[in-house]
Amino acid sequence: MAAGGTALDLAYGSAKGLDLRHAQVIALSSGTKCINGEYLSDRGLVVNDCHAEIVVRRAFIHYLYSQLELHLSKQRTDWERSVFIRLKEGGYRLKENVMFHLYVSTSPCGDARLNSPYEITADLNRCKPIVRKFRGHLRTKIESGEGTIPVRSWVPVQTWDGVLSGEQLVTMSCTDKMTRWNVLGLQGALLSHFIEPVYLNSIIVGSLHHTGHLSRVMSQRIEDIGSLPSPYRHNHPLLSGVSNAEARKPGKSPNFSANWILGSPELEVVDATTGKKSNGSSSRLCKYMLYTRWAKLYGKLSARISGQGAMPAGYCEAKLLDSSYQSAKQQLFKAIQKSGLGTWVKKPPEQDQFALTP
Repeated sequence: MAAGGTALDLAYGSAKGLDLRHAQVIALSSGTKCINGEYLSDRGLVVNDCHAEIVVRRAFIHYLYSQLELHLSKQRTDWERSVFIRLKEGGYRLKENVMFHLYVSTSPCGDARLNSPYEITADLNRCKPIVRKFRGHLRTKIESGEGTIPVRSWVPVQTWDGVLSGEQLVTMSCTDKMTRWNVLGLQGALLSHFIEPVYLNSIIVGSLHHTGHLSRVMSQRIEDIGSLPSPYRHNHPLLSGVSNAEARKPGKSPNFSANWILGSPELEVVDATTGKKSNGSSSRLCKYMLYTRWAKLYGKLSARISGQGAMPAGYCEAKLLDSSYQSAKQQLFKAIQKSGLGTWVKKPPEQDQFALTP
């Protein structure tokens, strides 16, 4: 998978084993902004977070749906082209020789970007006290602003009416979301009903990086998470940097985000402040569009996935179907909180309480 843009370059890539001659770009993205609270949707029609790392992961989910849909074909050759194999007990698993890699042009926002420069230039103990105090701490993006702020030990619940009345919408940093992917996988709650977790094999950072600190913030700060429910695990991707990364030019970040997906004929551009395309239509990466694809698979794969019953009433109910995913998520949140790194901030629940319309 791969992404590129004026603000942040990202790459998701797949390879058969470690032979890069077989590597293929899957998705590309750019962006450094989040949606303004007034545009939050209770029908799943917007993309809340348009930072490149988050957009490319949603583009990757789009790709995973396409790979899973190959198994609906009557042609065996289509099944063989998929990165998934069907399990005898039901469901699907990634083929053993397929690996996924992420390239990001600069350290992800949050603790990884905040503290990496200090790791390079000086001993952290000689740095500003505020930096030492919040090292490894959860951080949130600021609506209509730049940078991140540490999460307080007690976090007020974000409410729908509060956000729509003008309260700043809070979004977890990219560093923290990537830490979450290393436990729960990239596929998300919906696809977990069909497939086993999909993890990154490597993360390559272009600039503002320090691999030692990246390792601490991505993996080591939640080492005490304990044994996770099968098939989830604490993934430790290979981490590396590019020593001769292109110099970044100062300037205001654009309000748009672009994404490209392997197999799709067009490059999609989204207004990051509204979470929709410039013509007002919804992105292919919004919750509603991805849920629509999931619902089609649910009906067609119902005979192949053990324990499938009637179609869930809505998006929220569908996300709760995989109990192992939900258990692993709660275990992750508790481990972070127990380590004194803050409490994960959630969006208002109303945004997930929608159903597909005829």
